[in-house]
Amino acid sequence: MTEEQTPDGVAPENAPEAGPTAYEARTAGMLAEQPTTEFEATKAELLASGGESNRMVTALVQLHQALTEVTLPLDLPGAEEQRATRQNMVEQLENYVIPRMMTIDAPLLAVVGGSTGAGKSTLVNSLVGTKVTTPGLLRPTTRSPVLVHNPDDARWFGQDRLLPELERVQHPTNDPGALQLVASDLLHPGLAVLDAPDVDSVEEANRVLAAELLAAADLWVFVTSAARYADQVPWEFLQLAANRSTAVAVVLDRTPPDAVQTVAGHLARMLASRGLKDSPLFIVHEGEVSEHGLLPSEHVAEVRAWLDMLADDATARHQVVTQTLDGAVRALTLEVHPIADTADGQGEAAQRLRTDADMAYDNALKSIMAATADGTLLRGEVLARWQEFVGTGEILKALETRVGMIRDKILGSIKGKPQQAERVTAAVQGGLEMLILEQCEAAAENAEAAWQMSPAGRGLLAAGPADLGRASRALRPKAERAVRDWQQDVLEMVRSEGQDKRTTAKFLSYGVNGLGVALMVVVFASTGGALVGAEVGIAGGTLLIGQKLLEAVFGDQAVRGLAFRARKALEERIVGLVDEERARYTGQVDALQIDHGAPERLRHAARKVGDARFASQRSDD
Repeated sequence: MTEEQTPDGVAPENAPEAGPTAYEARTAGMLAEQPTTEFEATKAELLASGGESNRMVTALVQLHQALTEVTLPLDLPGAEEQRATRQNMVEQLENYVIPRMMTIDAPLLAVVGGSTGAGKSTLVNSLVGTKVTTPGLLRPTTRSPVLVHNPDDARWFGQDRLLPELERVQHPTNDPGALQLVASDLLHPGLAVLDAPDVDSVEEANRVLAAELLAAADLWVFVTSAARYADQVPWEFLQLAANRSTAVAVVLDRTPPDAVQTVAGHLARMLASRGLKDSPLFIVHEGEVSEHGLLPSEHVAEVRAWLDMLADDATARHQVVTQTLDGAVRALTLEVHPIADTADGQGEAAQRLRTDADMAYDNALKSIMAATADGTLLRGEVLARWQEFVGTGEILKALETRVGMIRDKILGSIKGKPQQAERVTAAVQGGLEMLILEQCEAAAENAEAAWQMSPAGRGLLAAGPADLGRASRALRPKAERAVRDWQQDVLEMVRSEGQDKRTTAKFLSYGVNGLGVALMVVVFASTGGALVGAEVGIAGGTLLIGQKLLEAVFGDQAVRGLAFRARKALEERIVGLVDEERARYTGQVDALQIDHGAPERLRHAARKVGDARFASQRSDD
């Protein structure tokens, strides 16, 4: 069977015969209050059951799951349109395709829809033969939709069958969240008629509800008039129906006799040009409405006879249902790929945003590490306080000339006091804190500038904290604490290394604090590559003094180990600080919860639905 041919049916081989089985009841429950969770449970049950009869339903449930796993949170071009499409697909599966596929023998649902003032409610009353729905006297009409069915078919329209979010009521109401159920013996079993709100209502809620009801229809009875038949909005719905192969019947209502030939001819040509040439077209002549709100019975006889025929002829009814159902399934598989492509683009955009943020903070981290290893921190206040600690005058003069010739004199000239060691410690703390703050501030600015270059980044910045382009307010106290903790680490390393040397003259002379600041200087002046001119000699001498001081107490091998451990401890604390700042940006990306595998799972689910549809068509042939 080709897509253009009317399908003979895609019902499972073991479809239910009369009423809902226990299996159907359990599966229909997935459309209740928590559809996604219930769909998950039902999926496992369907997979376990196996068999060709459940193949299509299983594939559709998996498609529903795959759609719910796709998120399109970034404001990229086309994303808003695909979000709406994805949501419509989820609702189509929940509200119509899956429950209809599992209850293929349920009555045919004919939804009467159309434009404002077309006379839909009056037509429904006239078709039934009694007043079952109240026409809206004021626009916009806010009454709830009304579903008319034969009493024998009541079991099919409970809360778990059609649009489960609508509360079932038995009385007229203006609540748009309710569905009024009307049982009437005047309507043949096998057929239900639903009076829907106007598709072009000025109230958005009415338009949305009308669209949902039409998407749940087996048959759309489109009602228009000689004055409104060319309106744009209804034709947008008709075009959508044509694209999905939805069964459509058109009623040209309230048509004056002298306009029938002209208007009907033009309307027929419009239907043919939009792929609806096979849709029945009925003419309801203009007539006086009775005191009971009914048109003359002869005016609606042709429409009524056709609907009665569908209700009474199981084969014809099944053909209409499966045409619409198969068209909906085919449309779903086609609509998947643009969504999957958009989701791929979202994943790529999110990865670019993360890369931009990582690059900004990686550069900041690299700069901090370089500055703490190449002597940069030995400038300014730190260098001045260290010079005070190790002594001035003759020592510095010697350093500037022939440092290597007076190494022994250097060690004997150290005259630092505890308070001077504390000044070095304070200077180191201030220098490190400032370095970290400046580089993290630059990283935040650079990350913000990179994100401003793309719509996705601008959207995240707008939705994120207002101060994202600056280092966090918590960074300064965190940096202060991290540097102090590192300095305590250094002192503890010295104290631990000197366990068996605490009584020696050299250890007592320099003290834990003095040896600690010397170790800090060695860590910071490992290369001296950042200093130029006269400072090169000072930096080299500074490193030499600190290193020789430590070697005199601990020995050469121990000093190398101490310097390595102190350096590693410093790097770990700096990396932790920078990563916390980085997380202000990467956390925005993580919060999107983009599943990079979801697009391919969605495509795979669509292929399985297509395979099941093809297998069903072959079995029908």
